[in-house]
Amino acid sequence: DAKFEELVKVKNNADMLCHATRKTIDESSEKLTEDEKQQVEESVKNLEKAVKTENIEEIESATKELNDVLTPLSSKLYNQNEQQNNSDDQSDEKPEDNTVDADFEEVKEDK
Repeated sequence: DAKFEELVKVKNNADMLCHATRKTIDESSEKLTEDEKQQVEESVKNLEKAVKTENIEEIESATKELNDVLTPLSSKLYNQNEQQNNSDDQSDEKPEDNTVDADFEEVKEDK
């Protein structure tokens, strides 16, 4: 039972990683080279094959392989997004501020 539970956990984690990886690659495809995309896709396919074997060691090994491929790419994408955000911040002109700073006094009417 414990081995089966561990297998289910490992398989679920692997499936989630495959899905999240594909989604990230789809969303960021213009920021990656064809070689990088191919390398990620190959690692995802290896992990999916390992999941089908239902061998915990193979799944964990393929998960590690995919993570090893993703780590530098994630850093690259993060740095590109940071640079883009910084350049967006610098290029934005200060919006006009039409706020008027004034004092006021509340007047109560006696009825």
